[in-house]
Amino acid sequence: MRYQSSQEKAFFEDNTGPIFMGAQRNSKDCKVGLYGVPYDGTTSFKPGARFGPNSIREVSNGLETYCPQLNSDLEDLKYVDFGSIQINHGSPEPVLRSVKKSTQNIFELGLNPLMLGGEHSITIGAVSAAAELYPDLVLLQLDAHADLRDEWLGSKNNHACTIRRCLEVLPSKEVLQVGIRSGTRKEFFELNDKKRLIPHEVGRGASHLEKALERFYGQPIYITIDLDWFDPSVLPGTGTPEPGGFYWRDFAAIIDVIKKHNIVAGDVVELAPQIDISGISSVLAAKVVRSLIIILSNQQDE
Repeated sequence: MRYQSSQEKAFFEDNTGPIFMGAQRNSKDCKVGLYGVPYDGTTSFKPGARFGPNSIREVSNGLETYCPQLNSDLEDLKYVDFGSIQINHGSPEPVLRSVKKSTQNIFELGLNPLMLGGEHSITIGAVSAAAELYPDLVLLQLDAHADLRDEWLGSKNNHACTIRRCLEVLPSKEVLQVGIRSGTRKEFFELNDKKRLIPHEVGRGASHLEKALERFYGQPIYITIDLDWFDPSVLPGTGTPEPGGFYWRDFAAIIDVIKKHNIVAGDVVELAPQIDISGISSVLAAKVVRSLIIILSNQQDE
C-alpha cells in the first residue's frame, strides 16, 4: 500500500489547484501517476503551453468518466494527480533534469507515469528515465513534426530536437513516428531511410501502425502525443499548428491498436489553451488523457 510521503512530495508543488477528474492526491492503491510540467521556454512560434497542464485539469470535469470505446470508467480506477513540477522558466536543461528525476520518482512508487505538458522538449527527460528502467523501451510518437533537428535556435534541447535527443538515450534506438507531415528534407530522408515513418491516413484506421508494432509485442512502449498531430480545425490551441492533420476517429483507431500493447508511460504535450478561446482544444486534450489513463491502468503488473 502506498501513501503520500516525502518521496512523493519532493518534486511537486504542494497546491490546492485544479486536479484531473476523479484523481487522488496520494498514490495509495494507484497504478497511474499524473504530473504537469508548465514549461514552454523553447517555443519557437506561439508560446502558452505552460498553461496546458492546468487547463486540461480544469476542463476535465466537463467530460464523462466513462469511455465507451474502451468500455471503462474512471470511477472504477485509482490514479493520482501529483500536481506540477516546480521549475524555473529559463533554459531547458534544468527542467529536463527535474522531469527525469520526477519521472524516476513516480516509477519508484510502482506507478505508470503520465506527463501533461508543456512543450515537447520535456519528453526528453521522461524518456530518459523510462529508458533507464526499460532498456528495450520503444518510443511511439504522434506528431505533426519530425523533431529530428540536432539543434534549433541555438539549443540542442529545443522542442524541435526532441526525438533526436530521445534517440540518444534509447538503448533500443526503436522509434515509430506516426503521421508526421512536416519537417526538413533531411528529416524526411532519415524518416524513410530508417523506416521510422508510419503512414496514417485520415479515416483509414491504423493498420500500418498495427503491423509496425507486431514485432514489439510485449515490449515496453512510451507514447508521446504532441497535440499538433490533430488537425487545427479540431485543435487550434497549439503553438505550432500544421494543416492536414487528424481527427478524433483517427486517434480512436490508434487507441484500438495500442491497448493491446505494453504501454508503460506517456505524455500529452503542446496544448496552448489561450490561443483557442472556445476551449475545445483543452477538452480534446483532456479526452486524450482520459484514454491514456485507462490504458495505463490496465497494464498488467510484471
